[in-house]
Amino acid sequence: MRPTSRRPSRSHRAVPAAVLVALALVAAACTDDAAAPTTTAAPSTTAPANAVPAKFRAFGSIGLANVIDAPPDADLTLLRPDGSTAATGRTDRLGSLVFRYQRPGKGYVVQQKVGDKLARSAPFEVLSERTVPPRSLYTGQRLDKGLNYVRMRDGIELAITVRLPPGKALADGPFPTVIEYSGYEVAPPGDLVASLAARIGNPDAPADPLAPSSSTAVGSVIAPLLGFAVASVQIRGSGCSGGDFDLFGLPSIYDGYDAVETVAAQPWVKGSKVGMVGISYSGYSQLFVGGTRPPHLAALAPMSVLGDMYDGIGFPGGIFNNGFAQGWLKERQHDAEPAPGGGQPWATTLIERGDTHCRDNQKLRLQTIDVLTLLSQNEYRDPLLYDRRTPADWAERIDVPVFLVGGLQDEQLGSHWVNVIERLGKNPDVWVTMYNGNHNDALGPEILPRWVEFLNVFVADEVPRIPDEVLGLAGVLYEQIGSAKAPALKQTSLADEPDAASARKKFEAGPRITLLADVGAGPLGPHSLESTSQVTFDEWPPPTTRATRFLLGDKGRLEQAGADVAEGSATYVSDPNARPKDNVGDGDGVYAGVTDYDWKPVVGGKGLGWTSAPLTKDLLVLGPSSLDLRVASSDADADLQVTLTEVRPDGTELYLTSGWLRVSGRALDRDRSTDVRPYQTHTKEDAALLVPGKFVTARVPINPVGSWLRSGSRIRVTVLAPGGDVPSWNFRTVEKGADKVTVAWGGPRPSQLVLPVVTGRSPSTPRPPCGTLRGQPCRLFVPAANGG
Repeated sequence: MRPTSRRPSRSHRAVPAAVLVALALVAAACTDDAAAPTTTAAPSTTAPANAVPAKFRAFGSIGLANVIDAPPDADLTLLRPDGSTAATGRTDRLGSLVFRYQRPGKGYVVQQKVGDKLARSAPFEVLSERTVPPRSLYTGQRLDKGLNYVRMRDGIELAITVRLPPGKALADGPFPTVIEYSGYEVAPPGDLVASLAARIGNPDAPADPLAPSSSTAVGSVIAPLLGFAVASVQIRGSGCSGGDFDLFGLPSIYDGYDAVETVAAQPWVKGSKVGMVGISYSGYSQLFVGGTRPPHLAALAPMSVLGDMYDGIGFPGGIFNNGFAQGWLKERQHDAEPAPGGGQPWATTLIERGDTHCRDNQKLRLQTIDVLTLLSQNEYRDPLLYDRRTPADWAERIDVPVFLVGGLQDEQLGSHWVNVIERLGKNPDVWVTMYNGNHNDALGPEILPRWVEFLNVFVADEVPRIPDEVLGLAGVLYEQIGSAKAPALKQTSLADEPDAASARKKFEAGPRITLLADVGAGPLGPHSLESTSQVTFDEWPPPTTRATRFLLGDKGRLEQAGADVAEGSATYVSDPNARPKDNVGDGDGVYAGVTDYDWKPVVGGKGLGWTSAPLTKDLLVLGPSSLDLRVASSDADADLQVTLTEVRPDGTELYLTSGWLRVSGRALDRDRSTDVRPYQTHTKEDAALLVPGKFVTARVPINPVGSWLRSGSRIRVTVLAPGGDVPSWNFRTVEKGADKVTVAWGGPRPSQLVLPVVTGRSPSTPRPPCGTLRGQPCRLFVPAANGG
């Protein structure tokens, strides 16, 4: 869906993206319960004789101590339960302060010296993630239709807007219910459909300031039209929710647990259970929340996610993404500013209309950390920042059914998300759909009916059926995704089942992994939202996947494994300015029926390429890949971009996927690395600079892909400076255009490309013409200087 936003913002594209560096919000309340006890020394029972009750309020969260309503610029001291000093700090201009990284325990006190007195807060508890709140926290709160403010376990309020199917009241329930949990403008209580409709024919008309952003349309529009009640939950530190913004620190993660349990306890919720839905921000938030295992969570349906905030988008291969990722993070920091005057516009509107809850919930906003500065000072994978902010780690703990969808050329998040699938391997109820194409294409007409089936089977306990009026509105939805054509939305395949039990049994018998192949090459025309075929599997990786090796050789030849490759080398000048920074400006154009890619070939001696002989049989490449190199640089470090392409018999070249590596970060986690997926640690301790001119072995991880390489095509891999091959992504590279990088091949440690090839399958459709596939630019093949 293409966003309608009240201010220019890339994040309000339908599926804005990315957590990126969410990581970064390092700010966080990060506490390591494995190392820290859940209790501390017994609280001190005596206070100094000159102690007086403080006028400010202090309270604990998970790993945090918070202070509000203190004087501005006041010096405060956090005391442990035994009376010793845990931390000191100064309040901001709103009189607030957050003490981070505190051990869980009861009896903490905050004090301020005021003249000859010590103003002391009441004792409070710093919470542990293992502390389960009393059930009364959830059953004691009632949510009405529209905007609500709901207490979390630490007392922070979240804004939650309840949306019902059109024309319904709470008394018409119970309703099957889902949650959309996001930091985008998800909880504004207005009507997105009405706001969009008001602007039809008059695009200059002002948008409703209280309408949610179009990036939250899965919950604010689609689910209600399908008969679901939706709780639109605003992440803490954004909009009208309280707290400081820390994406995804433990307080935000466990807010999701509390939201699930509170919503499920409502009398209008069918079956006292809820699912979760959403795309992008409200997609990957589900992986965190699902990992906390709320007892009344029924199912998750995340779309367009990422599994790792460092490798996935923040620092691909250890190189900071200062394109989309940096821009996205700036927007999140803007959204975290206090309203009125800053933050999300709907919060300012409500405060100006007298909403005191929203006003009071801004008090901790100035405690949000400046993560951009933080990141510029630390490019390594600091465990303090990332260990609890890795979605894939939480996904491993999910024990409810999951319906995961994502693009293999996602212009915002990339395809690193595919690596989450293996982390879900212990969960018997996982269904995955992947496709060539872009971020918002996850809502495509070949996916949505199956998504409806999943939600009805596992959340609603009903026979899945798409209402006729929704089938009729599908064209409007896909016009929002882009100007490309789309096939008519079809009724679900389970609509005629006699009962919910029969529908569930039939759904569960369906394939677990689905690849929509060659999306864009269907009969509706280039870049349409239609595949030419589907390839299905019941396991991941497919059991017939084989690590297939191709050896780099002389004159740019990519040889089959076993070939006799003589030792040799070639050198290129690593110049990131030799090509455009990306291939489609800000990336918006990727959704259109005609996409104006600016995908330039390797320039002169500014990169190397290796190309195979024409394939003698069809290959299905599916999953992550690796380019294992012997490489040297004229400097102490080098940034590598590796791009995998298909060279066709007609002389054109089709983009498949890319990967990156800062060579100083080449150290591997050998327990996690496989033949097709190198897994670098990226820690400061493991970093090793190069000795200029001396060769090292470096395995470059290549992001997952799913593509048919048909007989007669050739496989090509290129190595050059970062940039130019991905929409929206730029890189803060160490390359300045003067360094010379040399790749060696042959000998006992050959440089090689290792691809995951699924055997025993053949395509049922011919090779798509150049320039037809979604997310995959196509250009004339131009050999690199070394011949490949």
